[in-house]
Amino acid sequence: MSTQTLPAIPPCSTQGIIDWIFSEGRRIESTNRFVHQLAHTMNHHGAAIDRLLLSLLTLNPQLVATSEIWEKSTDLTRPLNAEHSVRKSERYIGSPLQAIFETHKRVHRRLDQLPEDAHRAYTELAEDGYTDYLALPVLFGEVAEPGAAIIICTKRAGGFTDADVESFRRIRDYLAPVIEVHALRYLARSLMNTYLGKRTSEKVLAGMIKRGDADTINAALWFSDLRDFTHLTETLPAAQVLEMLNEYFEFVSAAVTAQGGEILRFIGDAMLIVFPIDDKTCGRSACQAALDAAIDAQTTVDTINHQRRRHKLPEIQFGVGLNVGEVIYGNVGAPDRLDFTVMGPAVNRTARLESLTKELGCDILFSKRFAEAIETPAEFLGEHQMKGIAEPQSVYALCRT
Repeated sequence: MSTQTLPAIPPCSTQGIIDWIFSEGRRIESTNRFVHQLAHTMNHHGAAIDRLLLSLLTLNPQLVATSEIWEKSTDLTRPLNAEHSVRKSERYIGSPLQAIFETHKRVHRRLDQLPEDAHRAYTELAEDGYTDYLALPVLFGEVAEPGAAIIICTKRAGGFTDADVESFRRIRDYLAPVIEVHALRYLARSLMNTYLGKRTSEKVLAGMIKRGDADTINAALWFSDLRDFTHLTETLPAAQVLEMLNEYFEFVSAAVTAQGGEILRFIGDAMLIVFPIDDKTCGRSACQAALDAAIDAQTTVDTINHQRRRHKLPEIQFGVGLNVGEVIYGNVGAPDRLDFTVMGPAVNRTARLESLTKELGCDILFSKRFAEAIETPAEFLGEHQMKGIAEPQSVYALCRT
C-alpha cells in the first residue's frame, strides 16, 4: 500500500515561523493563546499540524506540570494539569513524556505502524486518526534537564519526513527562550499564590512591593486557632503534629475558599482570613459567607474527629472569631525582608473574639457589627473585656437550639 510523503517544509516557511516567534509570538502573555497562535502560524507556513501540546514542568504543591493542547478538529486550545501522582500512573510510566524527561532526547514514532504492545499514549492517538508523533524536549539556560516539552502530531498520510523533523527541531530551538518566559511567569504566579495567596500575589506582581505600600480595604475577617496546641506540640511526635495541622488547614481552606474567602496568613496554628467587601460583594454577603464557612468547617471537623477517635488520635478543636471592618492591607518589615499582611483595630478584635471562644464555650463568636450584617439569628452573650481594648465589647454567637 502506497503512502503520500510530506514534502519538507521549505526554508522560507521555517523562517516565517521563526520571524513570527520573535515579532508577535514573544509578546503574547497567555500561554493558552500563544499555543493557539503558534499552531495556526505553523500550519500557515506548511507544517501540517493537527495537534500541538506544550507541557511546562513547574514547582507547585499540587501539580508537577501544566500543559496547553491545541487540536485542529475543534480549533480549541485547552489546559491540562498533571498532579504529582501522575508519575506513578500507568499513563505516565513508559510514556513518551517519561522518556523525554528522563533521557532528555526527542521521541519520534509513526502511529500508523505501531506494534501491538505500544503505549496507550500512542494507540489512543492512532485510533483518532493521527499518523505521526514527535515530542521534543526544551532546555532552559544552562540547565541540563528539560523544563518543558513540545509534542507535535499530524493526521497526514505518510507522517513527517526527516526534513520535517529537522525543521521542527530548529523551530524548537528558537521557541525555547520564549517558552522559558512562559514557564518562569507561571512559576512566579504559582509560588506567589502558594505562599502569599491569590489576592496578595496579584498586588505584588502588579508592583506593590515597597515597604509602606498599602491599601485600606473593607472585609469580613476570620481568625481561628487550634486549642491546646502548645500541649500537643509538647506531647506528640513532630510528624503527627504536622499531620494534624495540615488536616486542620486543609478542611478550613476548603470551607472558606468555597465561600469566596482567602487565607492571608498562617500564624503557627492560627489562620487569618479575609472575605473582601468590594464592587462584587456587599458587606452583608461577605459576613454571611464568612459565617457559613465557619459553620461548614465546624461541621466537617465533627466528622473528622469521629474518625480520629476510632484511630485513637487526639481530636481537632478550634475556635473562630468573626468581625467586619476597615483594615490596612500592605507591606511591612525590614528594607530587604517584607511581609504582606492586614493590620488595624478590626483585626485585633477578631483575634480577641477567638480567644474568648473557649472561655464562653462557643466555637464561633462574632462582633455586634457582624451580627447586625448577617441573616442568621444571633444570640447576645453580653459585654466582655478584651485584652488591649479599653471598653468592654459586645459578643454574639449563633442561637443555641
